[in-house]
Amino acid sequence: MLLVALPATAQDFEKGVAAYKRGDYAAALKEWWPLAASGHAIAQFQVGYLYELGKGVDRDYAVAAKWYRGAAEQGLSEAQLFLGILYDKGLGVPQNYSEAVKWFRKGAGQGQSSAQFMLGVKHQLGEGVPQDFAEALKWYRKAAEQGDGQSLGKLGAFYAQGRGVPQDYVFAHMWLSLATAKGNEKALKIRDLLAKRMT
Repeated sequence: MLLVALPATAQDFEKGVAAYKRGDYAAALKEWWPLAASGHAIAQFQVGYLYELGKGVDRDYAVAAKWYRGAAEQGLSEAQLFLGILYDKGLGVPQNYSEAVKWFRKGAGQGQSSAQFMLGVKHQLGEGVPQDFAEALKWYRKAAEQGDGQSLGKLGAFYAQGRGVPQDYVFAHMWLSLATAKGNEKALKIRDLLAKRMT
């Protein structure tokens, strides 16, 4: 029985993906909804995403949070990240930095680079956790090692300012150059200012 159900589930999910790619979000929702309701984590995430963006449905952050939570509790790192962002911004749920950090930490622990970046931000700002530049640097470095442009820029800024590490303009320039190569415009501005200081 299970072997028969799996291909149908995969086919229905793929029908939803195809509909999404053509821009038919209502059809995608129609395919994903029954799967999400039956506990399919990726379908739950996709339904949450449609509700968060208001694609094929009216935007509803509370409904998005419900579906993200279902997928996040099953360990889907993308859902953990997105649920954390909703808590961070107070969209559809009460703003709660500690709850945001909890979900970012779960995603970051699975190697989700954007969750690692967000965890770095929370440690840098002291939101939901004590402010700790060394801990922020640790999470930025983990995300940067995966090529996250924002984290590369943060590493450069930390080295330029001596936050959590000894000030080092050479390392700062290196990290900022890598961030610039990833399209991080803010890093480009900081790198150019730093280059003037270095000359």
